[in-house]
Amino acid sequence: MPGPVFPWRDGNQFELLVDGPEFFPVMLAAIERAERQVDLELYLVEAGACAQAVVEALEYAASRGVRVRCLFDAYGALAFATALRQRLHVAGVELRLYNPLHWRRGLRNLYRDHRKLLLVDEQWAAVGGTGVTDEFWTPGHATSEWHEVMVRMQGPVVLDWQLLFDRQWHANHRRTAWRPPQGFGLSRLPRIPAQGQGLGRVAYADARQHRDILRALVRAVSGGQQRIWLATPYFLPTWSVRRSLRRAAQRGVDVRLLLTGPRTDHPSVRYAGHRYYPRLLRAGVRIFEYQPCFLHLKMAVVDDWVSIGSCNFDHWNLRFNLEANLEALDRPFTETVVASFQRDFALSEEVDLDHWKARPLWRRVQQRLWGWLDRLVVILLDRRN
Repeated sequence: MPGPVFPWRDGNQFELLVDGPEFFPVMLAAIERAERQVDLELYLVEAGACAQAVVEALEYAASRGVRVRCLFDAYGALAFATALRQRLHVAGVELRLYNPLHWRRGLRNLYRDHRKLLLVDEQWAAVGGTGVTDEFWTPGHATSEWHEVMVRMQGPVVLDWQLLFDRQWHANHRRTAWRPPQGFGLSRLPRIPAQGQGLGRVAYADARQHRDILRALVRAVSGGQQRIWLATPYFLPTWSVRRSLRRAAQRGVDVRLLLTGPRTDHPSVRYAGHRYYPRLLRAGVRIFEYQPCFLHLKMAVVDDWVSIGSCNFDHWNLRFNLEANLEALDRPFTETVVASFQRDFALSEEVDLDHWKARPLWRRVQQRLWGWLDRLVVILLDRRN
């Protein structure tokens, strides 16, 4: 059963935090200042210096009487050492794992919690695409191996993020859908306001049942007038997203894709996504491949509308994952996001059609192979649905 559609809320404050050395100290400081409650929902959690710092902050909060709840994906937390889990348990931290793996579950093992959310005292939130691994942040280091962003926020929209977390926390425990308060939520996706300041909305995906994020993106792209800039590390977009991007470019909108370059954790996925390049390039879409490190951020700006969070906007995520994005309409925040995009474009290599056609044979073979395999998987999944 699909969940509620969240409305737009005004009166919020947003801050874009770029890369782990910037956002992890802010997140840890918020945990250390907590007075009543800390909630943390994550996909990727691995033992290391980053996890050590986070566990210490959670332990300290729990020791002061703060209620600390952690909801980690069971697959993404496989490398979260038993010793660290035990430390949380001894400190009084409540830890639940989403969808533990079991051979009897078959394809249901593919359903994962991919959200990244930190909530403090129901008044402060950070949302984005980070995991707790040393690739995102190693304490004492000024740079990170993976390029990512988080959004710090305060205001009425935080209570909606709290509701989303509580909904999954209870559903995960009871194995049944948890109903929100009576009368909450909209029956359909709300229109993007024509203008506004401090406007924010929770958009989420709920493992095949609820595709709020995808619907919002396609509608925004279809109505874009000036710019459509989209960053994603795994470029396997749905047909509706690809069509919307092509049509926007053909009507003269500045459409740009910021994608990962040769530094990636899944080369096969990168090659599979290359099969979409020629048609997009011919339609006028500009494609930039980020060079300094692995680009892991998931961010979109359409005119003044911004969407940032955990969703890669690909057919895989939207079939199997719990995802969550912040949608925002706030001119100063949009300007900050645009500036971040511009810095990343300057550090990227633009792909044009002539160079694409001249790529070496070995790359053509890899792209054809992985593209064919990805297409086969999509066909099989469509038949299953």
